[in-house]
Formats: sequence, C-alpha cells, structure tokens
Amino acid sequence: MVKRFIFGILLLVTTTRLEAQRSNISPYSYFGIGESFGQLTVEQSSMGGIGVAMKDINHLNFTNPAAIADLKITTYSLGGEARFLTLKESNAMTSGNSINLSYIALGIPLGNKMGLTFGLQPFSKMGYALLNREYLGDELQEVSRFSGSGGTNRLYAGFGAYLIKGFSLGIEAGFVFGSIENNIYNQKYNVSLGTKHERELNIRGGEIKLGAQYETELKNNLKLTTGATLAMNTNLSATGSERLYSLSLSNNGLEIGKDTLYSKSISGNIKMPLRAIFGVGLGKKDKWYAELSQEFREEWSTSNQINLSSGRYQYESGRKLSFGGYYIPKINSISSYWDRVTYRAGVRFEKLGLLVDGLGTGKSLTSINDYGINFGLGLPLPKLLSSVNLGFEYGQRGTIDNNLIKENYYNIKLSLSLNSLSWFIKRKID
Repeated sequence: MVKRFIFGILLLVTTTRLEAQRSNISPYSYFGIGESFGQLTVEQSSMGGIGVAMKDINHLNFTNPAAIADLKITTYSLGGEARFLTLKESNAMTSGNSINLSYIALGIPLGNKMGLTFGLQPFSKMGYALLNREYLGDELQEVSRFSGSGGTNRLYAGFGAYLIKGFSLGIEAGFVFGSIENNIYNQKYNVSLGTKHERELNIRGGEIKLGAQYETELKNNLKLTTGATLAMNTNLSATGSERLYSLSLSNNGLEIGKDTLYSKSISGNIKMPLRAIFGVGLGKKDKWYAELSQEFREEWSTSNQINLSSGRYQYESGRKLSFGGYYIPKINSISSYWDRVTYRAGVRFEKLGLLVDGLGTGKSLTSINDYGINFGLGLPLPKLLSSVNLGFEYGQRGTIDNNLIKENYYNIKLSLSLNSLSWFIKRKID
C-alpha cells in the first residue's frame, strides 16, 4: 500500500513539473519547433546514446520498443538533467544554465515474453534571446532582437513481445503536444517607432515507432545482439496566430503598443522526418556490453503557411554515430560495494540536419554538427533491485566560422530506477 501511494504522488508531482520546466538557453533552439530532446534514459545517454540492440531485464529502453519484451521486473524511472552552457562567437563569450526534468516512465512485464511501457517526455524545447546589430561604418543603423519560448511534450505507450527464441518485435505510439512562441523586435536608427512580429503556434500530432531485436549465443557465454528501429514520418498540425505591430519603449523599457499592421490566424503541418537506427552489440550477461549504432534522419519540412526555413537557414538529412557500453566488476559481490556498481561510457558524433548562413549572403550555409563524450555510474541501492544513475557529458555544437555560434556544454544527469516484483501483486496482508 505504501509503495502504491508513493508511486501515485511521484506520478502527480513529476507530471506537473514536466509541463512547467521547459527551459533552455541554446540559440540553436531558434530553429523549427525547438531543440529536440533525445529519447534516451540517463543510462543510455551515459553510454553515448546506444540502446537499439541492448537487452535489459530491469532498466527501460527508450530507443527500441522491442526491448520491452525483456522486462522481468516492474520498473518506474524518473530522470532529469542540469545543463551548463558556454556560448562563443568570434569576438564575444557568454554562459548560462538550465534544469530540466527529462522523463517519467513505467515498464510492466506481461509474463515471460511480453512487456508494456508508457510515460511522458519532453519532445522539443525552445528558449533563446539573440541580438543583432547592423552598422554603416561606425554608426549603428538597426537593432533586431529575436526571442522564443515554449516547447512540446510526448505522451507514449509501447509494447514488445518475443515471436521466437531470441527474436522480439515492438511498437510504440506517441502523442506530441505543446506550444511555441517566436518574437522579432526591430528598431531602425532615427525612427521613433519600432516594430514587433509575434507568432504563436499550438502543435499536436501522433507518431509511430517500430522495433526489432535478435540475440544469438556465441562461445564463452558471449551474446551477439542486433537491433533496428524505424520512426515513421508523420504530420504534426500547427495552428495559431501571427501579428505585426508598431510600438515604442518607455523610459523603464516597457513596450507600448501602437498600430497593428496585420493580424491573422495561421495553420498548417510540420512533417516529422523518417528516422532509422541500426546497431550491433556484444557482451556477457551481468558483466560487460558494447554497442555500435548508426541513426539516419530525413530533413524536416512544412507547409507554406508554417514556414520553418528561410534564406538564412535550411534543413538537410541528419545522422548520428554512437559507441559505448558498460562494465560490472562483480555483480554479486558481498565484500565490495564498488564491485557491484555499473560503470558506463560512450561517445557520439552527430550531424543535426541544419544548415545556417551566419553571414547573411545566402551563399555560406554551414552544416551544424554536435559531438559528446559521456560516462556514468549505476549505483545499486541497499537491499533493493533499484539503482541511482549518474551521468556526465561534455559536448560541443556548432562553430565560430562564418559568424556562427559555438556551444561548449556540460550536462549532469540523474535518474532513479525503482524496481519491484510486488508493486502490482496483490498481498493478503499489507
């Protein structure tokens, strides 16, 4: 009874906070519907983002729904991260930080060959403030301020099952929802009034992901696994409003609206790209595991009224290469706690699928890349099947070439994986 009560309170509190804490400070969240959240557990991200071929009986896997079939223990998982970011331009540098709740999820085994999972995750986040000044010689001619906020969440459910020994299939359905807001304020030299363009969008839509895994036993208790997932391309509906108006600023910086130049409702579709991930892994049960995976993504696209591209930025196909794994010295050690700890590490290299022209010439589109180095610890809790998972990441995104911005970031990630054989078993005495 106590465990069910704690679970209910955690579910209520963390669901509320997930909606409220959509914060971000990356200028690259300006594009599209915001910076995409990777669908990874803290355990997976600590290994460079692998998981498409990985099997685990008491940890969730957000990459491949076929892995749900391996669950043997009811698992509740809650994760979050703190992000510390330094932004560097050719002649300036600034820094900031943000804290986000990453996911809340529950996995339930259905017998020995099937499993069910559902949860709530952020899908994208937007939070930027950019200032652009244009000069003629040494004289300032124009100032533009770009700002944005909001984001989208993802509610999902997945099912996985074994068809034959070693081979499992899975399917996951998700619903994406949320809102984003973009503002552009412009003020020209010697002009008393500025202008502001506002656009608000409410985003809704479904998604489907398919997955498969196959495991075969080799000599010396080694196991070779392969896995693949396919996230189908689908349309998100986007409805909202767009407004352009003139304004002046008071002495204390407050905006005073003047004439509305136009105001209209807008609607359209945002096409989510097709994503495919393939991977192969090798390991020994309860000892070590290593995986290499490759992800491919189509480019984002939209209908004309909801245009997410311009002459200064475009979309292209993206890809990500991940390599990582874990090591457990001695999982059943009695004499040493640190021998029971899971040690994780990995690296990833990613092409985001975004081309940006920082010079504004229309001829200097630069592909934005991202890479990260990861490591982490899985700390078992005393007398429980549960664990606390710590993850650390150092990464770089973008470049200072062609008047662009380079990000250096440090992420600290934390998750709690609660496992119990008795959460959903009715007891005679409580």
